[in-house]
Parts: sequence; structure tokens; C-alpha cells
Amino acid sequence: MKFVFIIDPIAQLDPGHDTSVALMEAAQMLGHEVYITEVQQLSVVEGQAWALLSPVSLTPVELVGERWLAPKSWYEKGPGTWQPLTTMDGVLMRKDPPVTVPYLYTTQILDLIDPTKTLVLNNPRGLQAANEKLYALNFPTVIPETIVSQAKSVILDFVAQKGAAVLKPLGGKGGEGILFLEAGDRNLNSLIEVSTKWGQEPVMVQQYLPAASEGDKRIILLDGQPIGAVNRIPTGQEFRGNMAVGGRVAKAEITERDREICATVAPSLKADGLYFVGLDVIGGYLTEVNVTSPTGVREIDRLDGVSLGKQVITWLVEQCQSD
Repeated sequence: MKFVFIIDPIAQLDPGHDTSVALMEAAQMLGHEVYITEVQQLSVVEGQAWALLSPVSLTPVELVGERWLAPKSWYEKGPGTWQPLTTMDGVLMRKDPPVTVPYLYTTQILDLIDPTKTLVLNNPRGLQAANEKLYALNFPTVIPETIVSQAKSVILDFVAQKGAAVLKPLGGKGGEGILFLEAGDRNLNSLIEVSTKWGQEPVMVQQYLPAASEGDKRIILLDGQPIGAVNRIPTGQEFRGNMAVGGRVAKAEITERDREICATVAPSLKADGLYFVGLDVIGGYLTEVNVTSPTGVREIDRLDGVSLGKQVITWLVEQCQSD
């Protein structure tokens, strides 16, 4: 089969960390053709979604001690050709956030693909609908106390009631822009003003969960089922556990509470065509639903001795064959 991955420039990816590379490697190992493209290389021609598709050959990483190691030249990229995306069996949308207006335009282009010919993962309309912060609000029984507002007075009242809270920009990634808010902080007003762009943009504010110091668990869901998890633990004075800001990773089990959370969100995810998803769980509470380019596969593979990439691609092939 033929699979195309819509990614950030491949030279910028980290083959020892990026889930997109793990998925591409898995597809190649299973005997499929792998192509790459970027969002600015998509077009609409005669009502069809086209893209500049470049074949790519990967040298798989190797586990040496506790690290995935890749050769300096870990990929070979062939010349690109303009093709309708329906020439592919599957399209994997793996562009990293933030979800900007151009990103949304890309999903609207992908929405033109005939789903009876080509499967798009995740579904373009699902990506349009599911802000990674706001989507969690659909599941009030499993999330911490949360508000969304751009009004400073509302945010100040919430922080005063809770004593401490975590502020998150709605379009961020990898922990970018996340702030710890504490009642009595002399900078609190300024932090809220800057984060909301002086009341022009809403932000999410969640009750601070002390369990965050023990880690932020990433659970990978495939078709609504949890297939692996990793714990991301803050280091030093940093309160965020995100790998992008230096959080260390540790092996994690999927608990009964985790399964309860997954069962709560799974029907909505499947209905929206969001089949490859990363849930963030702190202290038994769902804090985010990552749908754009969830990561963590490399870390889970290393810690658990598995290959989630092969599991995902095998599932994808089954879906393509059943359509």
C-alpha cells in the first residue's frame, strides 16, 4: 500500500523521538511505500486534493542502551511529483500544532478526498472540531475543575477560590505558554493580561493538581482503545512534565481509572473520526486530548519493548482494505 505523511520539514524531525518517524519506519518495515509532503505543498485541482509527493526511504533507529540512535543520514528523499491524494491508500496528517488558520485551510483541502478511495487519519472534520484543550470539556466527569475565559476578573476569582491553577493557551503545544498561577502572586494580573492578549483571546484555566509533580501520563489510543502509556515527570524547578521542556520519561501502567477515562471519551473520538489520539492524564483526571500529531510512541516502545508504530499501521491497512 501507499501512505503519505503530511509533516513538518523532515530535516527538522528527531528520528529518536518523533512519532511520525516511528510510523513511517513501521510502514516501510511492513512493506508499504512511504511518501511525505508538507502543508504548503497541497493544492486543489479540478475539485481534487493534490500534493507534491516525495518518496522517502528510512534507515531505522537502533536502541543502544536507553536511547534510540539514528545515523547522521537517516533518510533519503526522492524527487517529488504532483499527484492527486486519492492515489494514496492512506494520508496521515502529522503537522505539529499550533492550529493556525493555514492549518485549518489544509484540513479543508483534505476534506475533499474521497473517503471510499483514501483514508485520512485523523479525519479532517474531526481535526477542525477538536481543539486539543477545549475538547476535554465534553467529558466533565473525568476532568479537573476548569474554566475558559478571557475576562481577567473571572480568572482571578477562579484562582482565588482554588489557591493555585494552571493557565493554558488554547493553541499551544509541548507545554508552550503554560503558566502556574497562584493566589497572592504580585505578577498575577500581568500574567493573565499577557496570556489573554489583554482580554482579546480566551485561555483555559484548570485547578492545579498536586499529583502533577509525580508526572503527566500520556496514553495512546487507537480506535478508542488504549495501547500504551508513558509518564512524563517534571525536572528541576520546572512544573511542566512535557518532553519538549525537559521532562523525563518513565514506564507507566494503564490503570483502571485510565481505562474509565478512555471508555468515557472513546465514543466521541470514534464518532469524530479521531482514531489516533494521545490523552494527557494527571492524578486520575483528563487534562488534554491531543489529536493533531500525538507523540510518545518512541518512548513507550523503548520502555515497554513494543512497536506501537507497527500496531497502528497494521490497523490502518485493515481499515483501508475494509473500505
